[in-house]
Amino acid sequence: MIATWWAGLSLIMKILWVVTLSASFIFVIQSILTFVGADADSDFDMDVDTSMDGSDLSNIDGGSNLYTFRNFVNFILGFGWSAILLQDSIPYPALLILISALIGVALVAAVMYLFKWLSSMQQSGNIHVQTQAAGCEGKVYLTIPPARSGAGKVQITIAGSVREYDALTESGDTLHTGTPIRVVDALDANTLLVEEVNTYTI
Repeated sequence: MIATWWAGLSLIMKILWVVTLSASFIFVIQSILTFVGADADSDFDMDVDTSMDGSDLSNIDGGSNLYTFRNFVNFILGFGWSAILLQDSIPYPALLILISALIGVALVAAVMYLFKWLSSMQQSGNIHVQTQAAGCEGKVYLTIPPARSGAGKVQITIAGSVREYDALTESGDTLHTGTPIRVVDALDANTLLVEEVNTYTI
């Protein structure tokens, strides 16, 4: 019966089923790894970084940065299942694609909000960022654009543990992944103002 059903699908629907089921499998694996203490998120920002060392929700990039592998999977998940389930109800392909894409974007936004909320809840419960972050040092995790033109991410050691935060810099230079930094100020509970730490001596 499954073989007959599969044979009756168009090429586009076969591709959609394969991609959607693959995204669903990856989503399940990511969820399991996340909530047992491993962060399986891969972030893309010109450089590719893969983090498998997070043991708490503060290290979960639930997608506070838009361009992550996790968010890509979430979009495909929402788009694919919507297109599959609504194909018989929406006879116009263009409208079906538009609605499915909107549902995919909505799912990405919902998951981003959920993980950001979970992360802020844990951080606020354990660490007072505004009073403890200034002067802490660490490294750039995702590239930080210059002159507060955009946010990147940093990992710093604060209160004896390594935490991940969004970060801006007033420097006129881009701070690339791996650059040593120092926290100048905490702009809010999740965003830091940082500067590069010179590693050379005169």
